[in-house]
Amino acid sequence: MVCVRVVERKKGMKSYFYLQYSFRRDGNVVTKEKYLGIEIPKIMKEIEEEAAQEMESFVRDDLNEIKSHFQKGWKKLPDAIKEKHVQEIAVAFTYNTNAIEGSKITMRDARDIISDGIAPRKPVRDVKETETHAKVFLDMLLSEEKITKRLLLAWHKELFSSTKPGIAGVFRNYLIRVGSYVAPDWQDVKELMRDLMRFVTASDNANPVEFAARVHYRFEKIHPFGDGNGRVGRLLINAMLWRAGYPMLIIEYRKRRAYYRALEKDEEGFVKYFIRNYIRVHKRRGS
Repeated sequence: MVCVRVVERKKGMKSYFYLQYSFRRDGNVVTKEKYLGIEIPKIMKEIEEEAAQEMESFVRDDLNEIKSHFQKGWKKLPDAIKEKHVQEIAVAFTYNTNAIEGSKITMRDARDIISDGIAPRKPVRDVKETETHAKVFLDMLLSEEKITKRLLLAWHKELFSSTKPGIAGVFRNYLIRVGSYVAPDWQDVKELMRDLMRFVTASDNANPVEFAARVHYRFEKIHPFGDGNGRVGRLLINAMLWRAGYPMLIIEYRKRRAYYRALEKDEEGFVKYFIRNYIRVHKRRGS
C-alpha cells in the first residue's frame, strides 16, 4: 500500500538524501518526500516507520470518509428505496460469489430468481444455491446475532442442505487441497476455528475494514468446510462491514484472479489488497 525508498540527488559535488514515499489515492499515485540530510541517518528504520504511519493515516481518513458518506446517504433514503437497494446488492453479491465457485447462473438469471421468482433453464443445483444464498444474505442483514462458530455452521447448513446434504453444516473430516495450497489437517479445524472466533471477539479496536480482511484471510486458510468456504467467507466479510456501519464489498467474478492471487500472499499482503480494492470501489462510487 505504501512504497518507501531513499532517493539521492546530487548538487555539484554534494549528495543530498530524501525519503520518498508514495501511495495510491483516488486512482492517482501520491508521492511525498522528507529531507534526510547529506547522509543517510542511522535511525533510518524509525524514519521509515514514521513515514509509513503517516501514509496509513491517509488510508484511515479515506475509510472514515467512506463510512461517513455512506451513513449520511443511507439515512436520507426512504425505506422503499433502501429495500430496493438491498435487493440489488443481494442479486449482484449472489451472482458474483456463486460465479466465482463455478455457478452457471448469469446476473440476469440471478435477478429473475431472486427478484421475480422465475427459474431459468440452468442446472437445478445452481438455481437452488442462488435462492438459498440470497435468503441467507438478506437474513444476515437483519440479524444482530454475534458472529460465532454456530452462526457460520448455520449459514453453511442453510446454503447447502438441499444441494450438498452430506457436507452441509459440518466441518470437514478429511484433508483438502485448494490448487497448490494444502489446508490444515482436519483434526485441527475445530481448534483453529475456536482461535478464529476468539480473534473475532477480542479485536474490538481494529478498523472494521482491515479487521474483516484479516478474518476472511484466516478463515479461508483454515478452509473448515468440505465445500463452500469462499461463499461463507465472503458472507462473513459483509456481515462484519454491515454491522460496523460500512458499505459492503462485492468481490467481482471478473476480478477473481486478483482475489485468488491476493489469497496466495501472506496476511499483510492480502490486507493491503483488500483495503486498496475497498477504497477504490467506494471512492469511485461515492458510497
